[in-house]
Order: sequence, then structure tokens, then C-alpha cells
Amino acid sequence: MATKAAPPLSGIEVHSMLHDGTAVCLRAITRKDEPLLRAAIARLSAESRYLRFFSPAPMPPDHVVERLADVDGHDHIAWGAICTECEGRPVIGAVRAVRHRPDGPIGEYSVAVVDAYHGQGLARMMSAALLIQCRAEGLAELDVHILSENRAAARLVRALAARWMQESAGVAEYRLDVAAGVEALRQDRDARGVQDVFRALEGGV
Repeated sequence: MATKAAPPLSGIEVHSMLHDGTAVCLRAITRKDEPLLRAAIARLSAESRYLRFFSPAPMPPDHVVERLADVDGHDHIAWGAICTECEGRPVIGAVRAVRHRPDGPIGEYSVAVVDAYHGQGLARMMSAALLIQCRAEGLAELDVHILSENRAAARLVRALAARWMQESAGVAEYRLDVAAGVEALRQDRDARGVQDVFRALEGGV
């Protein structure tokens, strides 16, 4: 069986800064990043782990973490952020989109940022990279499920032009149009990090 060609954006790194000047590098996640992802999850506060995984467990089960690293760049697209000025260059955030069915146009979006970097524009930067690659790979819409109490996530997805769909059992559901999300972020001219992502990636899409 022929091996599928690497996605066109998989080898690109985006170097930029957070709002507070922290130097970061954004790049596509690969299967080799599982240890880095485990370390990043361990650095999340109990509240952040609960909001991301809907569970208070200190670490998701092994099969969940293994799925997070099982990225192919087409049906499972993921980008991570590395603090390039921090000792050990740790992962400080990740964002992903997973198709509901192979080659289908709809998937699911999720994002997590290590607590110390909240409010620094990182989620928008990573989302810009993710959505640009989603568009290139034919993912047109993304479902978003967030706990109703997660106000920061709700603000983020609304900033990405996501539509509220419904709320049930404490979980709010949104539908994110990928093209609309890309355009919403493109208009965020004051966000240096977001604009750095567009400059680095749009030439390859």
C-alpha cells in the first residue's frame, strides 16, 4: 500500500510571541510528540483538565493520550505551541480537529492551553494554524462541545464566528464554519501572533 504524502503544512514552523513577549513556536503535532503531550497535560491545573477532558482525573487514560498523538494531518489535524525560551522547550498548548468519518467534511474542534499562558493570545494563534490546514484538507465545519461554565472557551469560539447550536446537560454545542473562522481571525489585525501565522502559512495553502 502506498504511503500517503505528508500534508503541505506539516513541516512549517511559525515563530512568534505571545502578548507578554514570550517567544513561542507553533508546529504540527506528530506521533513522536506523545511524551511532550503527556507532560503538558500534567502541567494543566485540575480545573483546566476538567474543562478540557470533562473529567477531574489527573491524567486521561493511556488510550486517550495515544489518540491525541495519533495525528495524520488529514483526518486528524493538530498543532502545538512550544515555549522556545523555557527550559526544556515544553509544549504549552495544543489545538486539534478530528473528522467524524474518514474524508468527511465535518469534524470536532478542541483546544487546551497550560494555565500560565492563559489570556496571552495563544489559543487564537493555534486556531489560526489549525483552521488554515483544515481548509487545505477539506474540513469545512467543526463541532465544538464545551462545558457551559467554560466562559473563556465560549468567548474564543464566538470570536471564531462559531454558531451556538444547543445546550444540554451542562454542555454547550457550537458549529464552527472553517472558512468563516479563518476570515474572522484574518481581520484581527492587532494580534501579532495571529498575523504571523497567516504570513507563514497562507502561502502554502
